[in-house]
Amino acid sequence: MMRHEENIKNIMTTRMQWKRNPRQKENCSFLSPLERNRSLKYHHNFNNKSLLSGILLVVGTVNVIMVCCTQIHPERDAKASSITARKRIPPFSNHAIAAFASKASSSLTCHPSPPDILRDLLQSEMDGTRKNDKQPILLPCCFDGLSARLVARSGFEATFMTGFGVSGVNGYPDAQLISYAEMSNAANSVSEGLSSAALEMSTQPIPCIADGDTGYGNAMNVKRTVFGYGRAGMAGIMIEDQISPKRCGHVAGKQVVEFGEAVERIRAACDARDEYESMYGKGTGPLVLARTDSLVTHGFEDAIQRCLAFRDVGCDMTFLEAPQTTDQMREYCQRVSGPKLANMLEYGNTPILPPEQLKEMGYTLAAYPLTLLSASIKAMKESLQLIRDGLPTNDMILSFEETKDEVGFTQYSKEEKRYKDDE
Repeated sequence: MMRHEENIKNIMTTRMQWKRNPRQKENCSFLSPLERNRSLKYHHNFNNKSLLSGILLVVGTVNVIMVCCTQIHPERDAKASSITARKRIPPFSNHAIAAFASKASSSLTCHPSPPDILRDLLQSEMDGTRKNDKQPILLPCCFDGLSARLVARSGFEATFMTGFGVSGVNGYPDAQLISYAEMSNAANSVSEGLSSAALEMSTQPIPCIADGDTGYGNAMNVKRTVFGYGRAGMAGIMIEDQISPKRCGHVAGKQVVEFGEAVERIRAACDARDEYESMYGKGTGPLVLARTDSLVTHGFEDAIQRCLAFRDVGCDMTFLEAPQTTDQMREYCQRVSGPKLANMLEYGNTPILPPEQLKEMGYTLAAYPLTLLSASIKAMKESLQLIRDGLPTNDMILSFEETKDEVGFTQYSKEEKRYKDDE
């Protein structure tokens, strides 16, 4: 490996080590003595009166400049002063520092977070600048890493992790028999699937909104769920107003909490989103999709009022579950502001409409919650019957090469060869 490539790799590794152990800054073995002393001198002169100062690394022939903020201790300041005094290295001028910072900011690329990608996608749909101006944002729903890969590799702009699907692939009905920990693990698998697909296609991972059910407890549980999904890489989280244990919105027997509790549940989710951003940076908090199931139990007007209240406490998107007529769907879109989700569950309680009609009504997103799960169940059942009858299954399956490609073997082989070649 060439010298400048080693420098770049060492800088990235050392930057993370410095955050954990600031004393390692004094041991930059990959820098020449002159460069190391200049870095220490830069510590002392950049902001001698502050506890925070920048470290400027200028590496040999490669134009790599990185400024890292770190805490400086008095004893290390004194050591830096003694070193630079012996070497008589002149301090950097303000003009030089400004030039270096400008070059660093232009050369380093900051990629948007998953919530930022989703936020920009929603905004482009709302203001009419999205490329696909005939359909809302389509969300085929995934439930594991493989289904997430398939959605991303099929060219969709976003996806949704369905609780029904996660429950189903674990062998349970969607009646909250799956815990927060199991849903969080599924979110991690989905995130890895989206990332692996993005690496293969040389794109950014598409954003995913994840089903957070009721938040798995009280308001504090809701906040923990938001934080957990954010750490898992989810762009958004759906929180609903059903009584726990909740169930699929299109089956009998569901109940919802009272109006005030429902609003406070969404308020807690929004607070968690904002607190997450205060800790990890602006735009990193998962967007909140607030869902109500009160139409069946409390009537259409109550469902509308809940959606309006959810917007008042700060949710980013709303979802009125299981409207039974196109008139209800249209009125919901007319009366509630902001991005709205339509749930296109085949054979459910809501009319299945073409994407173009949903967009004309005012829907921003259209989810297809069980299409992939149901199609896979049907294909597996038919294949099992063929096996039982002793018949060939060739018409039901992909070739072995296609199967290997879909699960990631093609990319794996390329990576494996790349690192063998570097040995």
